[in-house]
Amino acid sequence: MSQAYISRRRFLQTGSLALGSAVSGKLVSGAVSEPPIQGQPLAEFSYGDVLMSSDPHETQLRETHAVLMALSDDSLLKPFRQMAGMPAPGEDLGGWYHYNPDYDIRRDGNEGFAPGCTFGQWISALARSCAIHGDDATRDKVLRLNRLYALTISTDLYLKNRFPAYTYDKLVLGLLDSYSLAKDPDALAILDRTTDAATPQLPGHAVERNTPWRMDKDDPSWTWDESYTLPENLFLAYQRGAGRRYYDLALRYLDDRTWFDPLSRNENVLSGRHAYSYVNSLNSAVMAYLAAGSEKHLQAARNGFAMVAEQSYATGGWGPDEALRAPERDDLYASLRNTHNSFETPCGSYAHFKLTRYLLRITRDARYGDSMERVMYNTVLGAMPLEEDGRAFYYSDYNVNGRRVYHPARWPCCSGTLPQVAADYRINTYFRAPGAVFVNLYLPSTLRWRDGGAELSLTQEGDYPFEERMTIFVTSSRPTELALHLRIPAWAEGASVFVNGTRWKAPVVTGQFLPVHREWRTGDRVDLDLPLKMRLEPIDARHVDTVALLRGPLVLMAVKEAPESALPKVSREELLSASRLSERQWRVDASGGPVKLLPFTSLGALPYTTYLTVSRS
Repeated sequence: MSQAYISRRRFLQTGSLALGSAVSGKLVSGAVSEPPIQGQPLAEFSYGDVLMSSDPHETQLRETHAVLMALSDDSLLKPFRQMAGMPAPGEDLGGWYHYNPDYDIRRDGNEGFAPGCTFGQWISALARSCAIHGDDATRDKVLRLNRLYALTISTDLYLKNRFPAYTYDKLVLGLLDSYSLAKDPDALAILDRTTDAATPQLPGHAVERNTPWRMDKDDPSWTWDESYTLPENLFLAYQRGAGRRYYDLALRYLDDRTWFDPLSRNENVLSGRHAYSYVNSLNSAVMAYLAAGSEKHLQAARNGFAMVAEQSYATGGWGPDEALRAPERDDLYASLRNTHNSFETPCGSYAHFKLTRYLLRITRDARYGDSMERVMYNTVLGAMPLEEDGRAFYYSDYNVNGRRVYHPARWPCCSGTLPQVAADYRINTYFRAPGAVFVNLYLPSTLRWRDGGAELSLTQEGDYPFEERMTIFVTSSRPTELALHLRIPAWAEGASVFVNGTRWKAPVVTGQFLPVHREWRTGDRVDLDLPLKMRLEPIDARHVDTVALLRGPLVLMAVKEAPESALPKVSREELLSASRLSERQWRVDASGGPVKLLPFTSLGALPYTTYLTVSRS
C-alpha cells in the first residue's frame, strides 16, 4: 500500500471522524475522542468583499451570468404558468425545464423530466451576482422574476411535479438570496405564500429516495424526490428572519432514523444512496448544529464526509453513476472501465463546497480547505461552459477512455448549480474571526474589509497551483494588529513563509492553518512557498498499481492519441519524473514512448485517462 494512500486514510480516520461538544465537552457515543471545538464558527465575508482576478474563475461567472440574463422572462415562467393554468406565452426552453402534462419517463426521456426545477437556483445565482457587482440590471431581473413568479403560486405546481420537495427547496433558496443579497423587500412574503402552497403537497417527513409516498403514481421517477435535503435552507430561512415556522419545518424533515442517527454513531450506511442529494443532505445536518445546537447532527456530517472522502477519486470527485458505494469494495476501480459517468460535477461540487465550507468554519481544520481546493481544480473549474441553448456539462469522466462532453439533456440540474458555484468562489476564499483572517484558497484576488476603525485589504498575486509561490500584499489605513492564518496543505512538505523578506519564526505544519500574528502596515508583504512535488495516489488499497499522478492539488491526466488507443507502459519512477514542457503541460519519457500530461482545466476536447497502471520495475 502506498504512503499517500495510508496518509489519506489516516486523515480521514483521525481528522474527520470525531467531534467534541462546543458546549459541554461530551462526545457522541461511539466517536473517537477529540478536544472540544473552541470559539464561534468563522464568519464568511460577503460576496462583494472579494474582487476576483483569476481568469478561469471570472470567465465561468461571466459566461454563466450572461446565459441567465439572456433568458426571457416568459420562457423562465412558462412551466409555472402552464401548471397554474395561466396563459403561457414565450419560447419553451425544452429539456428538463419543459412541462408536459402527459410526461412518462419510460417514453419521453429527458424532455419534461423536471419542469421549472432550476428556476430557484437561477434566481439564487443572479442574486449572488448582484451582490458581487451591484449591477442594477441584474437586480431588476431578480425582482421582476420574483413578482411574475408570485402570480403563478398554486398547489398545482407541486401536484403536477414529480419533484415537489426539490422544486420547493430551490425556490426557498432563490427567495432567501433575493432578500439578503438582491435586497428584494417582497421576497419573504413571496416565500410564505410559496410555503403555504407547497407544504400540503409534500410528505409529512423526510422520505428515503426510491420509497413510494404518492400511491397513485406507478412511474418510478415519482420516488426520486429529495425531501431529506430540505432542512438546510429551511434553517437558513429561520436564521434570516423568515419566521419560526421554517425552524419547525426543518426539524420535521431531518432524516434521522435511517441516515443521520447511524452516521452519528459512525455506522457507514452510504451504500446505494443517490450521491449528490445525500451528500448535499449532510449540509442539513450541519445546519441542525448551527441553528439548533445539535451535536449529534454535526457528528453525522463529519463522519459522513469522511466516509465519502474514503471512496473518492484522486480528483476529489465521488459517486460513479450517481451512487455512493459500500466501504472496502472494488467499485471505484471497476468504474474506471464500466462507466463514463464518474462524478456529477456542478451539482456534486456545489454540495461539496458547501459542506467543506461549513465544516472548515466550525472546526478550523485546514484539511477541509484542501478537499475543497482539490475538487475545484480537478472537476468544476474544468466544466465545459453553459450554453445559451441549455447544453450543460454534467459528468466528469475518469474512465480509462475519458472524454469531456455535454449532457444529452438540455437544462439539467447542473445548469442550475454551475452559476451558483461560479459565484461562490469568492466566499470560499477567505474567512474571518475577531482579529483574524483565514486565507483558504490561493487565488489572485483582493479582499477588502474593515476591522474596528481600520480599512484593510489583502491582495494575492501569483500563478499557483502552477507555480509554488503566492504573494500577499497588505494595505491598512492605520497600523493594525491581526492574525493572518494561511492554509498549509497536507501535501506541502517543506512549505515556508516569509514576511517582508524574513522567514517567519513559527514552525510551518502541513494540514493546518499557520497564524502570522503581528501589527500590519501598508506595504507589508507575505510570500508563501508551497513545494509542488510529484506524488502518486492509487485508486484504492487493493489496486496500488492503478494510480493518478498529482502535483500539488492538481491531478495530471494522460492524454491519448485517440479515444480507444493504448498508452505506453510507464513505471512509477518514470511517472514521478515527469518533466514540465510549458506552464500547463508535462511529459513522461517512458521506455515505451512519451506520454503527455495535462490538468483537467486544459484538456479541451482531447481524450485522456485519469489513472494509469504502472509497471513494476
